[in-house]
Amino acid sequence: MKFQLAINMERMNPETDMVAVRDHTLEMVKMADAAGFEIAWAAEHHALEMTIAPNPFQLLTWWGEHAPNIRLGVGVVNAAYWHPINLAGEAAMLDLISGGRLEFGIGSGAYQREFDRMKPGLAQPDSWRYMQEMLPVVKELWKGDVEHNGEFWEFPTSTSCPKPVQENVPVWVAARSPITFDYAVKHNCNILSWPLTMPFSEAEKYKGQLDEAIAKHDGKFDGTFAMMRHTSVYETEADREAAMVAIRSVLGQFGNLMMKIGDVHNGFPERVPLEQLDGNFRVEPKMLEENLMFGSPEQVSEKLHKYEELGVDAFLYYASMGLGMEQQKRSLQLFIDKVMPEFA
Repeated sequence: MKFQLAINMERMNPETDMVAVRDHTLEMVKMADAAGFEIAWAAEHHALEMTIAPNPFQLLTWWGEHAPNIRLGVGVVNAAYWHPINLAGEAAMLDLISGGRLEFGIGSGAYQREFDRMKPGLAQPDSWRYMQEMLPVVKELWKGDVEHNGEFWEFPTSTSCPKPVQENVPVWVAARSPITFDYAVKHNCNILSWPLTMPFSEAEKYKGQLDEAIAKHDGKFDGTFAMMRHTSVYETEADREAAMVAIRSVLGQFGNLMMKIGDVHNGFPERVPLEQLDGNFRVEPKMLEENLMFGSPEQVSEKLHKYEELGVDAFLYYASMGLGMEQQKRSLQLFIDKVMPEFA
């Protein structure tokens, strides 16, 4: 099993120093780089302090200058917010500057609140159509001149400047529904999946959807199946309690954005009362500790073996959950020292 890191520039309140947040993300990426993590992922989000990433290519270029080995994953760009020529060029520039370390992830977005501001009139459930038009055009632009007359974009003959250093840039698709798994398999894309706070059965459901898509396409799929979980490794009761408080707090903000039942003030989402959250946003502490990658090094290793046996090729250690920066580093170091050797 390969290991990857997903981390955000994350401010949970106005008192948190932005420069400290900036420096913390780089420290975490450098730790992962030194430990042999395969990829560091940066997201795209807008007007939200809990995920400060208006252009993930900028962030990844900076990380790549200081972490020389780890690959740089865009996880993921929202196709509807970009123009194909702009997106192809930004991605290729990162690949050029980093010496061919780009991992290109594309998806359909998550928050209707963002769509209302970045692409007014577009409903999030319809955004997959933009992704499916965008990806083949970007790949053609990387090859050379192409003219495009599509449903959402039209432009005369143009190309990507620069071109990627890599002959074949790895492409990732964020997938949760059967239609997206089918698209990823059909186009031989790697898959990023995230069961949120749902139990292991949700991971099994995703694997089932992947297997069905592979069977539909003559059993051919050479891609990587990666799965992300919020992760906190701890050895003390104090760190365990802090992790529970942090994840429940951030889920209150996340529920606000996903369910549109709270306001956002100056980039900070109000916390929805936990009793209003249900479905995918389950917050009962015992359940969270069981479903997420939480626990002692031994407990986390045991959980990871279940995912490995399921057929997950790569695990995304999702570090951002409102947890204090020092505890985030303690958790990652425990993972590096006491969990990763089990999978060497």
